[in-house]
Amino acid sequence: MKLTIIRLQQLSTQDKQDLRKIWPQYAGEDIARALDERHRLYAARFNDRLLGALRVEIRDTQGKLYDLSVREVTRRRGVGQYLLEDTLAQNPTVTRWWIAHDDHADQRIISTFMQACGFHKQDEGWLWTLR
Repeated sequence: MKLTIIRLQQLSTQDKQDLRKIWPQYAGEDIARALDERHRLYAARFNDRLLGALRVEIRDTQGKLYDLSVREVTRRRGVGQYLLEDTLAQNPTVTRWWIAHDDHADQRIISTFMQACGFHKQDEGWLWTLR
């Protein structure tokens, strides 16, 4: 089965279980509760399981990315990059994307990853703009 990037609007029981593995810090929250046209959730699905996810907030032509994460057992296989690139492609009206620094992650790995995705380092995070 092919890896696909999907926008989640309704979460199945399996989706919720998978998201708890991706984001253990949100285990007790109803992640789907705040989803609407402005606040979105995208995920990488393979064999009916979610391997990675990210939250998106869109205002006009600007977007903010939050909580980009891939299940640890699946990392370093291109899932995160595909998730990020396809999410941007699914939102072609957004010409400026921002993601804040993640102070908990290895900054060398994050820097290499973000540059590979076409983002440029800023003081408080990473910026991608349509050229």
